[in-house]
This record gives sequence, C-alpha cells and structure tokens, in this order.
Amino acid sequence: MAQWAVERPDLDVSPMGIVGRLHRLAALLDAELRPVFAAAGLSDGDFDVLASLRRSGSPFELSPGELAATTMVTSGAVTKRVDRLLAAGLVERTVCAQDARSRRIRLTRSGVTLVDDLVEKHVANERRLVAGLGDLERSRLAHLLETWGRTLDG
Repeated sequence: MAQWAVERPDLDVSPMGIVGRLHRLAALLDAELRPVFAAAGLSDGDFDVLASLRRSGSPFELSPGELAATTMVTSGAVTKRVDRLLAAGLVERTVCAQDARSRRIRLTRSGVTLVDDLVEKHVANERRLVAGLGDLERSRLAHLLETWGRTLDG
C-alpha cells in the first residue's frame, strides 16, 4: 500500500489492506480447518452437508433444494456431495411421503455419530483459531463481517 501511495497518490488504496488481509486469512483458515474433516475422510463440503442435516433437527433430513440453500452451493454440487456421503453410508435418500417424485436426504445413525464427533472437534479448532482475540474483539469482528456480508449480498 505504501508503494501505491508513492506511485499513485491520487488513489485511496486502503481497501487493499482489508481485502488482501481477508484473502490471506481465508487461505490460512482453510489450511487449518480442512485437516479435521480430512482425518474423517471428508472434505469441508461433505462436512457442510452433514452439519446442515444434523442442525436441521430430528429426523435430520432435508430436500436437495434445502441442502443447496443452506450450504450455498449449486444443486449439482449437492448431488456430488450426497453421492459421496451415500457411498460412505453416512446419509440415505428417501422418497418424500407427500410427493413420490421428490427425494429427501437423511443422516444415517453412523452419520449422526460422525457429525456429532466432528462438530465438537471443529468448534474446538475454531476456538483455537480465534484465541488471539478477546471476547469483545470477536464480537465486534463478527458484527462487522456480518454487516459487510449483507452489503455485498445486496
């Protein structure tokens, strides 16, 4: 930023300090978060599907469309993730009682057990990653990021 200030003093490059740091942090966080899931043979996207199903409450099932909305990925990405989780025995596809053409994705017993174990490890890992910030700093940062996210979402 200091170099840009010399070369282009007419530009306010202060957003680079924010966006650049967030990009760097995103890469670091990704590298720190993935091993928890990888140790269980999952990708972060696989965990996202399992966690979405688990936090939906009993009977821990959602439609593919609901999964796409809660995981914020395309229906094609949901299908690939669900297929992997089906093969691993962590979810099952069921026929919707109200509409035989529709399917529901439900956690299996082993899926519930796995996600319950992983979410504890994941939260502990995230707690470790933010340990350098005080309670007030974490609260303020979460609020700022939420506000910024809403403005970007339009």
